[in-house]
This record gives sequence, C-alpha cells and structure tokens, in this order.
Amino acid sequence: MESQRSFLVIGLALVSFLLWQQWQIDYGPAPVQDVTSEQQLNDSGAPSGTSDSASSEFVPVDESTPVEPSVNRPENGAQRIRVLTDTLDLLIDTRGGDVVSAELEKFPVEQGSDMSYSLLRAQDAALYVAQSGLIGTDGPDALPTGRPVYSVTQQAFELQGDSLSVPLTWTNEQGLTITKTYVFERDSHTVGLEYTVTNNTERSAQVQAYGQLKQTLAQPEGNMFMPTYRGAAFSTQEERYEKYSFDDISDTNLREVTEGGWVAMLEHYFLSAWVPPQTEVNNLYSRTLNGRYAAIGFTGAPVVVEPGQSTVLSSALYLGPKDQDTLAQLARGLDLTVDYGILWWISQPLFALLQFIHDLVGNWGIAIIVITIIVKGAMYPLTKAQYESMAKLRALAPKMQALKERYGDDRQKMSQGMMELYKKEKVNPMGGCFPLLLQMPIFLALYWVFLESVELRHADFFLWITDLSVKDPYFVLPVLTGASMYLLQKLQPMTVTDPMQQKIMQWMPVMMSIFFLWFPAGLVLYWLISNVITLIQAKLIYASMDKRGIKTH
Repeated sequence: MESQRSFLVIGLALVSFLLWQQWQIDYGPAPVQDVTSEQQLNDSGAPSGTSDSASSEFVPVDESTPVEPSVNRPENGAQRIRVLTDTLDLLIDTRGGDVVSAELEKFPVEQGSDMSYSLLRAQDAALYVAQSGLIGTDGPDALPTGRPVYSVTQQAFELQGDSLSVPLTWTNEQGLTITKTYVFERDSHTVGLEYTVTNNTERSAQVQAYGQLKQTLAQPEGNMFMPTYRGAAFSTQEERYEKYSFDDISDTNLREVTEGGWVAMLEHYFLSAWVPPQTEVNNLYSRTLNGRYAAIGFTGAPVVVEPGQSTVLSSALYLGPKDQDTLAQLARGLDLTVDYGILWWISQPLFALLQFIHDLVGNWGIAIIVITIIVKGAMYPLTKAQYESMAKLRALAPKMQALKERYGDDRQKMSQGMMELYKKEKVNPMGGCFPLLLQMPIFLALYWVFLESVELRHADFFLWITDLSVKDPYFVLPVLTGASMYLLQKLQPMTVTDPMQQKIMQWMPVMMSIFFLWFPAGLVLYWLISNVITLIQAKLIYASMDKRGIKTH
C-alpha cells in the first residue's frame, strides 16, 4: 500500500471522527434531567438526610458584583477570609467554611499577565466552589441544623514560614465543638483539611465528613482542533480513572462505594480534587442541582464521638495544575487526570523522557525536537521496511496496469492476477502499511503528550514562538509543515490512476496546513520535525536501494 494512500485514509478517518465528535457536542440530543434526584436533595446538594453544611443552599455571589480577593464582604452573618500563600490566593466563606475562590499564583491567565489564573470562583454565571462539612444525627447535642457560621481569629492569613494553619470554630450551647482547620504548605497546591470534633455533651455524636465540588453546568471544553475535556472524574479500587461528564451527571447519579478513591473536576491544564482517607471506605456520589449546577463528592465513614472524647477527620483538597508527579503521590490514579487516552501507557514514559531532555537543554521547544529525533531514529527499521516495500510495489506498477487492461472490470480475475503477481515477485502488499500502523500509536501518544502537558503552557521556544501551547501567531510553522508534506509527496511518485484520488492527494498538504493553523505550536513543531526527519530518512533509504539495483522511481 502506498504511503500517500495510507496517510490519506488515516487523515480522513481522524478528521471524520473529530467532525462527528464536534457535531455531537453542538447538535447531539440533550440529556434528560433527573427530576426525582433533585427533589430528594437538600438545598446545597450534599447527601440527603444531613444536618450540617448540607442542609441549606450555598448562595452564589451576584455576578454583577465583582468580588476582589482582598474584599471580605459580610453575607447573612458570614464573612470571607483571605488566605495567601506562595501558590494560592483563596477566599473562604465562614458560612460552611467553603473555598469559594482560588487563584493560582504561579499561573497567569495569559503569558506576561499580572492576573493569576482563577480556578474556583463564586460567580452565579460560572459558579465553581469546593464545599465540605460534617453530617450526622439531629438533636440538641448533635450537629447544627443549618450551615454553621464559623468564627475566626482574624480576617486574613498569609504564609510566612513553611506551613500555615487556618482554624474555623463552631460551638453549640450543649458543648459540642467543631474546629475546621485548613493546612497549607509552602510550594504546594494541596490543602489539608482537618475536622476536630470535641464532644463535651452528655450524649454520643455520630459524624461523617463530606467534600464536594460544585460547578455551573457548562458546555464541554475544546473543539475538533483541541479535543480537551472539561467535566468531572472519579476513582475507585476497580477503576483507577473514570470520566463522568456533565451529561453523565445529568443522566444518572453516581453511586460508588470504595476503599480510598477520589473525585475531581477537570479542565485542560488544571483540576480540583477531593481526596478522602485512602485506607477507609468512602461513598462517591454526583447529582445536578436545580438544573443549573453539577456536583460530585464523597462522604466518609461514620465516626462515633463519645461524651468527653474528641476525634479528628481529615481529607485533602488539591487546587492546581495537572502535575503528574505530585498527583501520583497524592492518590492512586490521580495522575491519570493528565488524560493521554488509551495510549497513556506509552505517553507517560514518553513524557518522562521529554522531561529528562528538558532538564538537559532547558527549552521545551528544543526538547520536542530532540525527542522527535530520538523516536524517529528508534523507528528507522520500520520506516526502512515501509519505504522498501513501497519501492517494490512501484516497480510492479507497469505490470499492474497491464493486468488492469487485460481484465478490465472483472474484479475477481483482477484480484487473482494481483495475488499471483505478488507471489511471483515475492512482494507483500501490506509491507508498506504494516510498519506505518506500528508507528501510529507512538505518534498519537506523543500528540497527546504535547496536547495535555501543563509544562508546555506558556513555554517559550524562540523568536516569535513564545508559547508552545497556542497557535503560531504568524502561521509560519503550519506553512512549513505543509511544504514538508508536499516535498514528501514529490519524493514518493503517485501511482494512483483515478483522477479524483490524484486531486485529493495533491490537495492533501494544503488541507492539512489549514488544520494546522489552529493547532498548538508545540504540536505543529513536532509534526514539522517528524516530516523533515522522514524526508532525510527516505533519501538515505532510496540511495541505499539504488546502490543495490532496486528501482525506487
């Protein structure tokens, strides 16, 4: 099979799939709302039958009233306290102790901008908050029947040393005290959460910790040129990583019981995640709220606190970039939120190699060039087998044309004649296609590495390429890539005789160049270097074959 025809089939299949995927997003059937489940919720969307922070709705900030990180605006007897570390700028609402705003200090919105990327936000039009609380039995000595307003010692906290604790306290008249403490560490996006429950009443109290991520229902992120994912995900003992989109949440409530596990909300380069104790049994759930919000969360194991005793319930909240090393240490499978798809087992070693190269050369663009050279070099035997097989098939072109003239439209006799010719000349018709198919998983795995890795966000290359995660502003790389495809096409003389196929093949470099206009510069750089290396390898292979007397043209 000719290389050109192989690339055509694969390219058209890929484009068709991306077009179908985008059509489903834009025009596919809308999900059916689960009305029954919404009626069974308490107002905030936490597990039913609860009595603490689950029992009344979190009131979003009016979108017409911007909330500055430095403003603590009282609201229904509550206030917002600011917590500033070297990595996070947070607002915590004392009503429920929820994190209602989170800005990532080391990640600007745009390259060179002074504005930090906003991960969580208390805006009605685009609500995204991390809620948590305790649930348990009602009664005079038990938990509060409404969302408690915690008391704090100060309105602003700032990390000075290596760690910072931010305690919020609630006490009822009978002597039950809850201290909700957020713990921050320097150079970390992981926030520890500890509930200290002290029972100075005359009755035992049963409590469960819960955490949930709540977000306004939104259209999926990405498009056919950048097929990225925005939505929820979770992990169990059986499933290390499972996406659960907004449509899935609208269709069916998640119900999973598992040891360990986690829940998360994902976007292209960043995520928020609740990680409960990994040695305990947790319940994972999801639901829609009022047809406007999607929530995914966990409830922990029940704990009984006897009179005169105290206990501590802990969990972790991650708010930050998709850093694979950090996520892998935090929880099993959390690093898979850097979603390389079904080829993750190839992509992860390739990313590790890319990181190693970057540590040596100090530039992600150069690292992309080097890893492409390494991969193409490692696959040179496959490339050689592919081109040699194509050359042998081209040498049979005159005999194939003679068979066509002899048998005309008799396809059965034509097929028999071709098989006899292949057998006689000792040519494998799949010899050019099979090596190409073996290479495709590697190339696709690298594609996802360059698309998903947050390390390439705002990564500089040289001259006009100042950000490898966005398109080339002057479209130089896409044009050069199209030119390299044209040269590859000229190097491999076309043997198809159908006029329509010939026109499609001739226009293929132009069509691919148009697609590349919107691709991230890092991806286009990878494709360009791959084409250039293929050109060099093809020249060397053809020169070697000419010396051996094998016809290549």
